[in-house]
Amino acid sequence: MSALRIVFMGTPEFAVPALRILCKNGYNVVGVITATDKYGGRGGKKLIQSAVKTYALEKGLPILQPKNLKAPSFIAELKTLQADLQIVVAFRMLPEIVWNMPEHGTYNLHGSLLPRYRGAAPIHWAVINGDKETGVTSFKLKHQIDTGDLLFQEKIPIQETDTTGIIYNKLTELGATVILKTVQAIENGPVQLMAQDDSQISKAPKLDRDNTRIDFRRMTNQVLNQIRGLNPFPLAWTTLDFKETKILKAEKAEDIAYSFFPGSIVSDQKTYLHYCTTDGAVSILELKMQGKKAMDIRSFLNGYQISTLK
Repeated sequence: MSALRIVFMGTPEFAVPALRILCKNGYNVVGVITATDKYGGRGGKKLIQSAVKTYALEKGLPILQPKNLKAPSFIAELKTLQADLQIVVAFRMLPEIVWNMPEHGTYNLHGSLLPRYRGAAPIHWAVINGDKETGVTSFKLKHQIDTGDLLFQEKIPIQETDTTGIIYNKLTELGATVILKTVQAIENGPVQLMAQDDSQISKAPKLDRDNTRIDFRRMTNQVLNQIRGLNPFPLAWTTLDFKETKILKAEKAEDIAYSFFPGSIVSDQKTYLHYCTTDGAVSILELKMQGKKAMDIRSFLNGYQISTLK
């Protein structure tokens, strides 16, 4: 086993392969920091633990679940782990007293090619913006979020049919290999870090009601990119008969030359449902209307008559 003492911080499924690859390669993970358990499920009565906690329990790793990362009791407990290095994958923003504690510092994995897409939703925004490639970056933490010096980056292409879910899964495994490479480089040291190029900065803001609503005044390909980029979560949405309707899948409506305003709805009430855009229309393939289950368009139209048609 490596002599390097590592504290791993992470919460969702995205972080599990990175923790797993460190354990499989004999690294000494002396502690795992993850989110507190939360109530959820039907009726909110089931206590749910994070994916990282589930794996850590399987491996018998020490687990800390602080509510407050600045609490003296947590800081004291973290110090007792005597970490040489901290690795962060999909966790909370850390105070300096935490990220500056180990001798080798704290390294984070980010789901973009930094400095592009600094922020909360980098994978979503790369797909939404129609990028042709994305990737993962390991970097050393410092004060401002996602601004630290870079260590490693790995790229993958984004295909025209890829959803955020597809890219997320690819980056999950790619990120694990980059974390392993990062830890190996630090162990063998010294590492060569590279400052981020500030001229290439872009943002990946948190997804909300406003930026997930489809704006049909845009070009068809932009609308389709938004739908792909918000699948499988939180899903792009619009209205149909004044009801919130989430769009899971769509394609370009070929050979269509409608003269209606963007956002106008056209359908034969049997086989197709089109929303007009600035330069054509998108054909909805799968949707979920408020109060109904997700359905392909033929099944939906078989049981529903649209009232707001052109």
